[in-house]
Amino acid sequence: MAEVLSRTSDLGGVRKRFSSLQEGFAFFDAPGGSQVPDEVGDAIARALREASANLGAGYATSLRVKEILETAEAKAARFLGCEPHEVIFGPNMTSLDFMLSRTAGREFLPGDEILVSSLDHDGGVAPWLELAHDKDLVVKHIELGPDTTLDLDDLENQLSPRTRVVAFAWASNAVGTIVDAQRVCELAHQAGALAWIDAVHYAAHEPIDVRKVGADVLICSPYKFCGPHLGLAFGAAEVLETWRPYKARPAPTSPLSRRFETGTLPYELLAGFNATIDYLDSIGGFDTIVPYERELGERFLDAISDAVTIYGLPSMAGRVPTFLVNVEGVPAASVAAHLATQQIGVWAHDTWYSLDLYKRLGYEQDAVRIGFIHYNTTEEVDRLVAALESARTA
Repeated sequence: MAEVLSRTSDLGGVRKRFSSLQEGFAFFDAPGGSQVPDEVGDAIARALREASANLGAGYATSLRVKEILETAEAKAARFLGCEPHEVIFGPNMTSLDFMLSRTAGREFLPGDEILVSSLDHDGGVAPWLELAHDKDLVVKHIELGPDTTLDLDDLENQLSPRTRVVAFAWASNAVGTIVDAQRVCELAHQAGALAWIDAVHYAAHEPIDVRKVGADVLICSPYKFCGPHLGLAFGAAEVLETWRPYKARPAPTSPLSRRFETGTLPYELLAGFNATIDYLDSIGGFDTIVPYERELGERFLDAISDAVTIYGLPSMAGRVPTFLVNVEGVPAASVAAHLATQQIGVWAHDTWYSLDLYKRLGYEQDAVRIGFIHYNTTEEVDRLVAALESARTA
């Protein structure tokens, strides 16, 4: 299956598994949420029909729920490169980040410091700002280079004995820039701080190995990689064991990670998550996805004219296939509206929720975000380029 997405006929087979891709509309909005294969929706519906129960009973539907949850923990552990008892599920990344940051911060003292990245989505910043407000902590931003790469020298200079957490986005949801996560984690640990990764955007495009990179906490969202709306976190066992969870008292505290899951989990969405991992496996996984998406990105970059400004890195080196652009002389909202008439889906926005990034990029109001993912085709990329160019005369 390693070459499955590089052959047009096989890509067509992949796309047939998505009802949403059958009408000719080209979705380039995956950074805001990907399309979902039918088998994922079928798994969710099946769970609602056949496994509407809760854990702990001895009858069939409860046993099915138990199987769904344990399967989801095992599949998530394989996806992240950890153990099942280090997997935490929640409603979304932002809710998990608020909950886990609050849990981690129980023992933080006034004047303790949190470092966040200037590339970050605010879902990875606001939890620390709120915790800092309540506990009189200090939140500092790590600077960026002119090309939007994280300034590792600035990170190293800002680390201190008071640094408790270094929180950063592995890949920018706005401009696609990838951070050297392993180096950031190393620097955090040298200062005695936790390495806390927002992998929401990265997880759709590159494989994750939390052990290799050295993460203490990593959070992502399956709805960015063809799954249901759900939050997924890794917490290193040696870290989780030191935390006191916010938890209803009779609720299970074993396995370890379930201490940090509040209330009843959405078991039907976990069934959908299981089908998502099976789908990704069936198309060859990231061994297939990475080179194919890189090909799409290079095709786009090679084809656009100088009338299209790309913010951030100018090539596919050091990025995922997400591009923030503007078309010369045309407001971003007008570009997005024009593309919609051409059956192409993109968004125009101002901040892209990266509040410390967008001010640095130089556009006046909005910019258009374009995100490629593995179900996009080279023909769609060509359509997109033509539509961007024609926006100038529309």
